[in-house]
Amino acid sequence: MTYPLITSGYAALLALVFLGLSAWVVAGRVTFKVNHGDGGNARLNRRIRAHANFAEYVPFILFLAALLEARATSRFTIHALLLPLLIARIAHPFGMLAPENTVQQFTFRGASVVVTWIVLAAAALLLLLDVT
Repeated sequence: MTYPLITSGYAALLALVFLGLSAWVVAGRVTFKVNHGDGGNARLNRRIRAHANFAEYVPFILFLAALLEARATSRFTIHALLLPLLIARIAHPFGMLAPENTVQQFTFRGASVVVTWIVLAAAALLLLLDVT
């Protein structure tokens, strides 16, 4: 087993994205004068959900990637999983802000969700193939 150096680098970059999303939520709370929850504000709710969606998927995917990397999965494979994830997670909030059923929503939000799911599935399948 080796230290997951590549995954660690992506984890640091993704942590900065998460920090940015956190600040975006806090700024929304200040702007919309909401201390708890979303206060019924749809725009704040979208910020909160973008932040929560990140928190729901990214840590688990990083864990899977670290396991793969620790098992000596190729550098190319780790980058092929995590670079698209990083791009998707940066793009996702732009889709969350888009008006419903617009090209911007489908391009940013829709594509980001699909990429995130593909990365999650690929990492899980690669681990299963490695342990069987």
